[in-house]
Amino acid sequence: MKGLAFIVLLVLINGCTSSGRYSQKIDSHPKKISRDIDFRNVTPQYEPYLPASMRPYTVLGQHYRPLTSGKGYEKTGIASWYGQKFHGHLTANGETYNMFAMSAAHKTLPLPSFVRVTNLNNNKQAIVRVNDRGPFHDNRIIDLSYAAAMKIGVLQSGTAPVKVEVMHVDQNGILTVGANIPLEPATQDATLDAWFIQVAALKDENKIDQLAQGLKNLYQVDVNTPHDSGLYRLHLGPLENENHANELLQRLRRDGYGNAFRIAPSP
Repeated sequence: MKGLAFIVLLVLINGCTSSGRYSQKIDSHPKKISRDIDFRNVTPQYEPYLPASMRPYTVLGQHYRPLTSGKGYEKTGIASWYGQKFHGHLTANGETYNMFAMSAAHKTLPLPSFVRVTNLNNNKQAIVRVNDRGPFHDNRIIDLSYAAAMKIGVLQSGTAPVKVEVMHVDQNGILTVGANIPLEPATQDATLDAWFIQVAALKDENKIDQLAQGLKNLYQVDVNTPHDSGLYRLHLGPLENENHANELLQRLRRDGYGNAFRIAPSP
């Protein structure tokens, strides 16, 4: 089965280089924009790498040796995007490419990987899941999905200078962003002598814990889940000051958490 998986991977390795199995010869914008397009960032989490994705491969006469881990990866270069031609076809790790989802292709990162992509022209960011191989051009480091490219302003120009940082989550839930120092899980309970943001209040402890871990990794802040009156409340913080709280609240609302609100320090 391992051999078969590798053969499948080689067949799938980015069809961006081959037009034989596609109805279009040249990539294009979608004929119709999906109403289901979701610009929310993907939440980094621990996912085992596909072993076959870390084996060397060759495309267009060029040899590539994938990394065994994405932890610590940080690089600047040119981003491009891919769309209609590849929509609905299999990616290099056997998933289905959805140009309206937040995903990307990379030549050497293990699959799947989570990366934060910053457009250096406008500082817009997107967090995407890398599940494909490409782009196979010497001057490009990442191929963004149509949705991700739209989010950070790459569609109009076709390419843009970007910074790519892997958001690596290990089995213990510790997040490392690019070359930065790992962020340890929170170990202390919160006290309300600082700024916090409440994101949710649920009766289900498991659901609140899962959401807490995801938001902790995504926003790189401590989380707390105090239990009060039958509800588990998800608090992000303590935060540095009111400005930090305001900035984080704006990010949360842009990412779809419209009911989030600030909690001011106790007088």
